[in-house]
Amino acid sequence: MAGEPQTDCLFCKIVSGDIPATVVRETDTTVAFRDINPQAPTHVLVIPKVHYPDAASLAAAEPQVAADVLREAAEVAAGDKVDGTGYRIVFNTGSGAGQTVFHAHAHVLGGRGLNWPPG
Repeated sequence: MAGEPQTDCLFCKIVSGDIPATVVRETDTTVAFRDINPQAPTHVLVIPKVHYPDAASLAAAEPQVAADVLREAAEVAAGDKVDGTGYRIVFNTGSGAGQTVFHAHAHVLGGRGLNWPPG
C-alpha cells in the first residue's frame, strides 16, 4: 500500500535502521544521509520516511511531506556550507531519468561547479 514500508526497498530498510547509512539529519518525516557513490563533495540523499515510488506520487499523496523533503534539502546544504556558493536538488523520476531506487528521494549536490545541462 502506498505510504507503507516495503520489505524489498533499500531506503525503507535505511529508515527502519536495518541497513546502516551515514545519517546527517533526521526529522519526524525525513532522513538525510550521504550517498555511497558521491558525484560531488556534498552528495546527500533526503528521503521521506513514508514510501512512495517517486517525487510525483509523494507530492500528490502527501504534499506536506514533499515540502519537508525540500526544506531538509536546504538544511543539508546549509549544514555542508554549500548554501552560499550554490547547490542542486535533483529528483530522478523513472528509470529513463536514472532512478535506481524506487522510493522518492532528493539528491543534494554541491561543493563543485555543476554545469548545465547535466550529463
